Amino acid sequence: MTKTIPRRRPASPVGAAPTAAGAPGFARGSTSAAKARPLTPAAIAAAILDRLEAEGDPVVAAGANRYFKEAVEFYGLTTPQMRALSAEIHGRIKDHWSLGDVLALCEILLPRKKFEAKTSAILLLMKFKKEFTPALVPRLKRWLAADYCDNWACVDVLCPEALAWLIEKHPELIGEITAWTAHPNRWVRRASVVAFVPLARHGRFLDAAYDVAGRMFPVRDDLLEKANGWMLREAGKKDPARLEAFLLRHGPAIPRTTVRYAIERFPEPKRKTLLKKTKVKGRACAAGVVPRAKPGAPAAEERG
Repeated sequence: MTKTIPRRRPASPVGAAPTAAGAPGFARGSTSAAKARPLTPAAIAAAILDRLEAEGDPVVAAGANRYFKEAVEFYGLTTPQMRALSAEIHGRIKDHWSLGDVLALCEILLPRKKFEAKTSAILLLMKFKKEFTPALVPRLKRWLAADYCDNWACVDVLCPEALAWLIEKHPELIGEITAWTAHPNRWVRRASVVAFVPLARHGRFLDAAYDVAGRMFPVRDDLLEKANGWMLREAGKKDPARLEAFLLRHGPAIPRTTVRYAIERFPEPKRKTLLKKTKVKGRACAAGVVPRAKPGAPAAEERG
């Protein structure tokens, strides 16, 4: 007897007739059906989940897990697939939705377990960033503290773009976001660092970036140490002399992972010198005491 192999249910395009699950599909090119159905956040969320389930690839999902130490669940879509889906949905909703609608969508999808459900909401949120105001910051912090973004990749999709854009437009937010470095939740802390990555890359708000970096040195968490090193490396692109002086001044207080990430763009001889000069030495090391410079505005020598 021939065994029947079940076929994967094809994805429903945006604007198509309702799927078996009752969610509106996503038809490319059909506008009549889309206009006939309300594009509510709940309906769009259900349709996104339907598409993710249909297009997910178990092989891709298994491969994605190797980048994470913590348990992360995936449908198994690639980054190009996710960006294409986001662009497709945005094309349908952009004339009908405001920031409030996409925030409602985020409240539905971010608590979901699987990575692509979370990031599909975040990618859509970023398409409305011109409507962002400082009032969004407490909501972002709430999402992070609730572990809605419960892995480094999800945080890094949300925070560098959203928070950096808000800081650029509203510098008065720097103090509030800097205070996140003391938050007990690791994802809130990581957000406080990666928020400055795009800004530091262009030499913007470097005083604040170095202040945040110094505040993170006592924290022993691999994901936070790497994020801090990443941010410092970006800061060094515009002013490598300032980065070098900062590393030498804080020296033994800096976790080794952070130092290694921060110096990646220096020539090899310089990297070896900095690794040696920032190493903990003598009795302080033996006693577990790490000297730490006071966080705050960089010293004169750091300004190059």
